[in-house]
Amino acid sequence: MRYFIELSYDGTPFVGWQRQPAGDSVQSCLEDALSILFRKPLSIVGAGRTDAGVHAHQLFAHVDIDDHIDKDLTFRLNKLLPKEIAVRNIIPVTQDAHARFDAVSRSYRYNLTTQKNPFLQKRSYHFAKPIDVELMNQAAKILIDHKDFKCFSKSKTDVKTYICDIQHAHWQQDGSELVFFIQANRFLRNMVRAIVGTLIEVGLRKISISDFEAILASRDRSQAGYSVPAHGLYLEKVSYPKHIFVI
Repeated sequence: MRYFIELSYDGTPFVGWQRQPAGDSVQSCLEDALSILFRKPLSIVGAGRTDAGVHAHQLFAHVDIDDHIDKDLTFRLNKLLPKEIAVRNIIPVTQDAHARFDAVSRSYRYNLTTQKNPFLQKRSYHFAKPIDVELMNQAAKILIDHKDFKCFSKSKTDVKTYICDIQHAHWQQDGSELVFFIQANRFLRNMVRAIVGTLIEVGLRKISISDFEAILASRDRSQAGYSVPAHGLYLEKVSYPKHIFVI
């Protein structure tokens, strides 16, 4: 039977979600723990592939398990997993449910602080220069009406389309803390970090709103701004249609 595993993780010590030839990944840790418990190799498919250092408040992965699932499987998995990974739930789904392809939306947040804070050094991007949040929000609104985001995609990436449907994108400020929220049906590799870096340049008045529109039209990554550090980025939520869940 197929199950969705709901988990969260601190991405700091990992080489990313995806299993790599060297270094610990979230996927490899979870697959290894499952394989120990069920005494056979088990592979999982995640809803997305976060880069090294990126965190997740919610991510789903699917796994096929023929054996009986105990109610304490979540507890036993968490005992085997490193402290930076927590399994929150294990949910039965239809046999054709797919953690990546059935997701209807994904939400990310990017944390930025304008004040030096040692407790946030691995959780939020410290950016000391004053930035115009209102101007950044004006630029962020433009993203919703746009569809092709090649200018924010990692240059060497194997994708069939650069089309994404962004449902909302906005900045929220609370004192020295700034958070960028964005939701879309899908994201390109490095897309959110490139968007945030470019919006910061708008906030610094290095580029204008019309420049931002021109960058989108250019479809050229070299025209956009820098990619902000990974440690401020969080995958917040992944949503699915209700019919894939077995009640």
